[in-house]
Amino acid sequence: MPTNKTPPSEMIRVPNVLIPVVRQLAKIHRDGHTTALLQGLQELIAQFDSSVKLEATSELQQVEEKLGELKTHLCQQDQQVATKLEVLGKQLEKIEKAIVSGRYSGGNSRQRYSGYQYQQQPVEITSFAPENLAQRLGVTQQSLTTEWETKTEQEFISWSRNRDPSSLGWKLNVKDGLYYPVRQ
Repeated sequence: MPTNKTPPSEMIRVPNVLIPVVRQLAKIHRDGHTTALLQGLQELIAQFDSSVKLEATSELQQVEEKLGELKTHLCQQDQQVATKLEVLGKQLEKIEKAIVSGRYSGGNSRQRYSGYQYQQQPVEITSFAPENLAQRLGVTQQSLTTEWETKTEQEFISWSRNRDPSSLGWKLNVKDGLYYPVRQ
């Protein structure tokens, strides 16, 4: 009758310097991360043993680098679009003011405007999601979160005001997770 007993653990000797590392590896194994542990060890061994080839790892690193480049490119494009939209908004505002003041008649010099004066309401920013505010301030979403967590509210408002293109300070509403501008 065969016994289904688990075999006892093998005891090995390691240098005293490596005892804490081996204990940590055993803990990771007990926590169920054996696959990740083995992959990490294979990568570590490959750094010391040139006979082990990790072609998949180098390919993954290349993919990661390309993704990082793509992300950087997209962030730059988003910032350029936001800047262009801001410039267009200012230009439209100037055109509307010129039309309202009567300086521009659309090619018809006889046309007169009535006494009604159109008052354009300035575009008011009400709130931003973290990813949008991070982009506006020129930082990553992670660094925005880090700044919020490590600074006092007033320090964060001052920090964000110094980075904002319109010199607006920002404050997080933890209830809805959105950042709101703080007026002077």
